[in-house]
Amino acid sequence: MKTKAVRLYGANDLRMEEFELPEIEEDEILVEIISDSVCMSTYKAAILGKGHKRVPQDVDRNPIIVGHEFSGNIVKVGAKLQDKFQAGNKFALQPALNYKGTMWSPGYSYKYFGGDATYNIIPKEVMEINCLLDYRGDTYYEASLAEPMSCIIGAFHASYHTHMGSYEHRMGIVEGGKMALLAAAGPMGLGAVDYALHCDRRPGFLVVTDIDEERIGRAKQIFTQEEARKCGVELHFVNTKDLPDVPGYLKELTGGSGYDDVLAFTPVKPVVELADKILGRDGCLNFFAGPTDNQFSAEINFYNVHYSSTHVMGTTGGNTDDMIESLKMTQKGLINPAVMVTHIGGLDAAAETVLNLPHIPGGKKLIYTHINMELTALDELAEKGERDPRFARLAEIVGQSKGLWCDEAEKYLLENWK
Repeated sequence: MKTKAVRLYGANDLRMEEFELPEIEEDEILVEIISDSVCMSTYKAAILGKGHKRVPQDVDRNPIIVGHEFSGNIVKVGAKLQDKFQAGNKFALQPALNYKGTMWSPGYSYKYFGGDATYNIIPKEVMEINCLLDYRGDTYYEASLAEPMSCIIGAFHASYHTHMGSYEHRMGIVEGGKMALLAAAGPMGLGAVDYALHCDRRPGFLVVTDIDEERIGRAKQIFTQEEARKCGVELHFVNTKDLPDVPGYLKELTGGSGYDDVLAFTPVKPVVELADKILGRDGCLNFFAGPTDNQFSAEINFYNVHYSSTHVMGTTGGNTDDMIESLKMTQKGLINPAVMVTHIGGLDAAAETVLNLPHIPGGKKLIYTHINMELTALDELAEKGERDPRFARLAEIVGQSKGLWCDEAEKYLLENWK
């Protein structure tokens, strides 16, 4: 079986190549990949090469396939797994394997296992730890986006709080509490807003900050205050760019008490320090976005750590239970991961997209691996439709879906592009 894939050979060295996959073993599975959403973590691996913790040191001789937020169809099942998996079924994947304490992960560490490819071989350890999930949804993009949503869900679950006089940690965000999502009008932040409004343990007061008015405007269109009130949440969007006293203003919104849960969505020193400054008593700061600089640091007020029981943690990825929760909520229509998507493209656009990701505005970039298409913003579809009626039809479909990617758009794309 031949596959076409984007492979990493070293720092800033991505190549799209076609090559032969070996025959699967009796405890492996051959899959066809349909969609992969591009993660900032893939950009970090691509620019660091061997310097990334998950990338093998011999990547220059044994390149790995990039991409880890993918979904598709099962093509062939090894003899030992045929009682559990069937050819023809869709799959979703939890890439945070943590197999026997290693950092191996698809998209970083494997020659034949990564999302930016047409076909893959799923190795035995994935099935051994139940990270290959049977998926019954209608769309592929929702299964791809279940992975980033699982990271958000994991962050909410991993937050913790305490009682004075007790050594027991209470896991999860404070229900009905005050939450701030900082630098959060990007794709992961919007996913977090969606989850905060519709999960079974919601804050009562939610502030979302950013410094980009265009991104904030889009967020306000997607998540209205009226919808938030129906969910029992008081929602505020704040552009902090020109505020003279950002921590003072944000704390004033809470009546001076500060926030129970604060998530920092970018590895920028002032953002992390702002998160610390607005914590209330027993407030939990989750440093959500991982830096590329292994010396990244920021100041923390240890007076408050001691006397106000503030605490800091970080999460990277979710677990399989988080992934299953994401898939179930999506299938029930409780959350819509499409709020994260702003661009679509084909496999031929994947390498350039990854290497330039920080410089491409908008949210998630969704790659469909069996088509050729330059990376295209959803708000550019109508303009391209003046030259190609297929884009015009996509623009019409997306327009009928509040400007969001949707099942009808994906179906039309897969039927009309090659």
